[in-house]
Amino acid sequence: MNKKLLIIIIAVLAIAGIFVIFRSKKIDNKVQSAKPSSRHSLSNQARQLEVKGLLQEAKLLYQKLVNDFPESPEVMNWQKKTEDLNIKLLFSPALTPKSIIYQIRPGDTLNKIAREHKTTTELIMKSNNLNSALIIPGRKIKIWNAPFNILVDKSQNILLLKNGEEIFKSYIVSTGKDNCTPVGTFKIINKLVNPTWFKAGAVVPPESTQNVLGTRWMGFDLAGYGIHGTIEPKDLGKQVTQGCVRLSNADVEEVYSIVPVGTEVTIIE
Repeated sequence: MNKKLLIIIIAVLAIAGIFVIFRSKKIDNKVQSAKPSSRHSLSNQARQLEVKGLLQEAKLLYQKLVNDFPESPEVMNWQKKTEDLNIKLLFSPALTPKSIIYQIRPGDTLNKIAREHKTTTELIMKSNNLNSALIIPGRKIKIWNAPFNILVDKSQNILLLKNGEEIFKSYIVSTGKDNCTPVGTFKIINKLVNPTWFKAGAVVPPESTQNVLGTRWMGFDLAGYGIHGTIEPKDLGKQVTQGCVRLSNADVEEVYSIVPVGTEVTIIE
């Protein structure tokens, strides 16, 4: 009798164990299937917010998707969406947590306001839809109030425009052949529109098709080095320069309008 009872108990426990395993698998499957559903729902919400012009809200959802689903095949697309929305918000009158409203005072100029807030006149004009540097006392304007910094990764040929620790936007660049782009932390000390290239005693004017500097120059506190445009966009992503960092002309013009003199640039291997 005891032997039969023992057999019955063992059988019951075995059945119970199978049930627990089966139920656990069902729960796991539900969790796994819930993730794509949640991902799909968040992605749809982000797109709808973007269409409605609610850019800040859309950006936060794309950031959440990147953070919550880093293994998704869509993660690069979400990151690009986040970066594109960063630029749209930056260049629009829309207020963000890192911008302020400034009331223009008598005696103010765009240059003065830009210096005081460590930004650029170009960015102030873009973000307030100003067609002229002429400003009127009493008018309220949007000012970006959080400094940018730049990180260049030579091994990836990528330039990251950063705001604190946030990657604001990434750009494909060319760096120095034979790994000659210097490593370290530098500062931008001068900026030029349509720069002249002084090549081994020769002067190459901005309009020349031989001027390798492209449409913008941002010089470092290391003589002869800086960030500039290019006349050879096909070489972006390669190590082909004499040591400088090259961007496409469209990209260098964008970065130029955002970062002021004094911006820190870190270059790593």
